[in-house]
Amino acid sequence: MHADRLLVQALRAGPGWTALLVAATLLNAVCALALPAAIGAVTDAVLARDAGRGAGAPLGWLAAALGGVALGTALSRLAEVYCGTAATRELRTRLVTHVLALGVPGTRAFTPGDLASRAVTGAPQAGAVARSVVSAVAGLLMSVGGVVALWLIDWRLVAAVGGAVPIGLLLMRVFVRDASDLVTEYQEAQGEIAARMTDALTGIRTIRAAGTWRREADRVLAPLPGLSDSGRRLWHAYGRMQGQGRLIVPLAEIAALAVAGRGVLTGRLSAGEMLAAAGYAPMALGLVGQIPLLLALARLRAGARRLAEVLSVPAPGGGDRALPPGPGALVLRGVTVRTPDGPLLDAVDLTVPPGRTVAVVGRSGAGKTTLAAVAGRLLDPDEGRVLLDGVPLRELAPAALRAQVAYAFERPDLQGTTIADAIAYGCPSAPPRAVERAAALARADGFVRLLPAGFDTPVADTPLSGGERQRLGLARAFVRNARLIILDDATSSLDSVTEAQVAAALAEAAATRTRLVVAHRAGTAARADLVLWLDSGRVRALRPHRELWADPDYRAMFEPAPAERA
Repeated sequence: MHADRLLVQALRAGPGWTALLVAATLLNAVCALALPAAIGAVTDAVLARDAGRGAGAPLGWLAAALGGVALGTALSRLAEVYCGTAATRELRTRLVTHVLALGVPGTRAFTPGDLASRAVTGAPQAGAVARSVVSAVAGLLMSVGGVVALWLIDWRLVAAVGGAVPIGLLLMRVFVRDASDLVTEYQEAQGEIAARMTDALTGIRTIRAAGTWRREADRVLAPLPGLSDSGRRLWHAYGRMQGQGRLIVPLAEIAALAVAGRGVLTGRLSAGEMLAAAGYAPMALGLVGQIPLLLALARLRAGARRLAEVLSVPAPGGGDRALPPGPGALVLRGVTVRTPDGPLLDAVDLTVPPGRTVAVVGRSGAGKTTLAAVAGRLLDPDEGRVLLDGVPLRELAPAALRAQVAYAFERPDLQGTTIADAIAYGCPSAPPRAVERAAALARADGFVRLLPAGFDTPVADTPLSGGERQRLGLARAFVRNARLIILDDATSSLDSVTEAQVAAALAEAAATRTRLVVAHRAGTAARADLVLWLDSGRVRALRPHRELWADPDYRAMFEPAPAERA
């Protein structure tokens, strides 16, 4: 999505408040344009001999102009707040919704800290579009109006200020272009720092245990010199534009006043017209002096550009097909997933028989987690197809796919208010009996019932070990009546006995469900019907564990490291 198109859509977020902002700003501009003329008319009326009788009407116009400026300013300030709030809310909603729709591909393209920075900083900057655009248009209209008013008073006044206008507009264009790039650099550096900080907080225990917090602080703040450099160059550009504007505008105003003063001396202009010219000259050059507005426009463009970068990444589409009744046969045909560093999966072919368990094994980086993500369409392959009961996953309606594929992960995030909510997350219609049965299958019911409120205990108030979290994650997968269950190293924190109990319970209660299990333990692989052995993204073997055990390379994957043996 292009940044300009995104800004146009943001303008429509609060149409009523935008209309009020336009009307109030227009009222303010019209009355401000009338103000110098009214002051000049009052001055001429007061200096005239019949001042007592002729000053009433000009004073009325002056009062009306002052009242209109005051009213327009108050209403525009109110409308600016609501326009900005509505636009920011719309942009953040679109960004968050799109990021969640992107899923795994989105987290690979943008780090969590960077995305948070774009939502927190970029959205409000782009959300100021109504205020910035309306202010810019109003400034342009007032400049044009000031030029017209000067022409009506004396064309020589326009000639006096006219030379400054094209120079000022050229300087403005250069400033907005350069400032937009600098603001973008600044925001990117901020996003990089936020991303590194998020990573550091995720691994804070490791950092403290290793005593490397000072080195980690240096790593997090490594982009700081670039941030400072961008900020310094931005303010240098700002100061340069301020200096140029303060030089051009006063010189042009002095020239206009000199022409007007000479007009008074020669009788060509009245004293009131000179006062009016003194008001209209800075108005005609007002847009040139609006440096804060130019900086706001630069921030606006930079914020919109960063949001558009995320929104331009296409979200995985879904089909509209329903999944017909079936036993849960999973087939991968020529599945390839690439990264800039090389393939994660390379032409993988796999058939998981319905109702059977296939364990996926391999050394670190072999592609196990990527295969698990592709199997349930958390990630689309670059080549090849994935079918469930003969239907390509891309053609399935998202709701139909999620209803029939359940996941459990190594480090599950527990969403929901209570323990029961966390288990039933994504399946809100699950009755309490189904939640309790799923917890029993995952061997989680024992510790849950010991909690103060049992299944109604708030998650936030429940300190959980890694194994307890994994059991709740398993229960969340088991509560669904899915025909395909994918366990991505979901039992790594369980002891061997509990893992065996979970596997036995699952095999008994879900004997008709197909299971794909990423495994690191020989016992897990031994309990599977088949073992898929991945090596550097390729299928090395697909056979039962007892047959593969004769291969020393296969056995070596399950042998503890020397440090663990010691």
